[in-house]
Amino acid sequence: MATHPFRVRSPWLLAVLLAALAVAVQALLVPLFAAPAANLAPRDVPIAVAGPSPAAAELAGRLAAAAPGAFKVTTLPDVAAADQALRDRKVYAAFVVGPDGIALHTAPAASPTVAALLTEAAAQFSAGRPVSVVQVVPAAPDDPRGAGFAAGFLPLALTSMLAGALLTLLVAGRGARLLGLLGYAVLAGLAGAAVLHGWLGVLTGDPWLEAGAIALFALAAAGLVAGLGALLGGPGVGLGALLVFLVGNPLSAVGAAPELLPQPWGVVGQFLPVGAGGTLLRSAAYFGGAGASRSLAVLAGYALLGLLLVLAGRLPAGGDAAPTADPGRPAEVTV
Repeated sequence: MATHPFRVRSPWLLAVLLAALAVAVQALLVPLFAAPAANLAPRDVPIAVAGPSPAAAELAGRLAAAAPGAFKVTTLPDVAAADQALRDRKVYAAFVVGPDGIALHTAPAASPTVAALLTEAAAQFSAGRPVSVVQVVPAAPDDPRGAGFAAGFLPLALTSMLAGALLTLLVAGRGARLLGLLGYAVLAGLAGAAVLHGWLGVLTGDPWLEAGAIALFALAAAGLVAGLGALLGGPGVGLGALLVFLVGNPLSAVGAAPELLPQPWGVVGQFLPVGAGGTLLRSAAYFGGAGASRSLAVLAGYALLGLLLVLAGRLPAGGDAAPTADPGRPAEVTV
């Protein structure tokens, strides 16, 4: 009997090789997860300066000089324009110049980390005068630091990856896989919104809008894994898990902001399912859907790609392909 050319006959050698492989994977995963978190810093963070033109322009210049490359500054005419830019997710914070000095208007719902960072830094731009902080779009009262949002989003990614893998490995028919993906997405959206909004109070927006955002993310992530699995088999499932979780999660900036990650990784993460899903859910939960166009397009693209790959991909034995006739047996005709 022929043996597989890569079979390791000695269990001792196999144990050593498996241990070495696990360490090699660990050596790759540890920096992938730790490096983005260890190098958080503002990089072209969109902020605004609002107020009379000479004073606003002077403060914008000071911000750019104090931290080159840290902020992307937009000047606005007044406080109303600044607050609207915050509600539209165009900026993370706005320095408002008034007769009593500088006030900082923030949107902690967009990123509690950025809001805290700018609150700490505001004093150096106010010439020693106290800076009043106005939270225009606050985080959820039950989750002021955003930790619950970030921690609650992780299981959505894990279960979506698992759903896509199980549908590929255990379900044979294309139609059944499609039904499983769509059913999972709907149930994941309803259950996710019920838990994060109704039970934990982490989300504070329209529950139906939140459920829709979670459902689209679930369909995109599970569909990508299932689609690649249908196309490539087991290696495709592994590739999908790599894109959805092993690479997508550390680059997602769900707990911080894409502009705080080393670039271009912050941008890359927003074009992967977890990063786009986190951004979409924030927009749905705290901003009424504002600022969600790119993440919506990215997730819709992944969802459509996954469904098409499931339809076009191969099936395991017992799938819904039509049976072929035995060439050595005459065909039976029923009248």
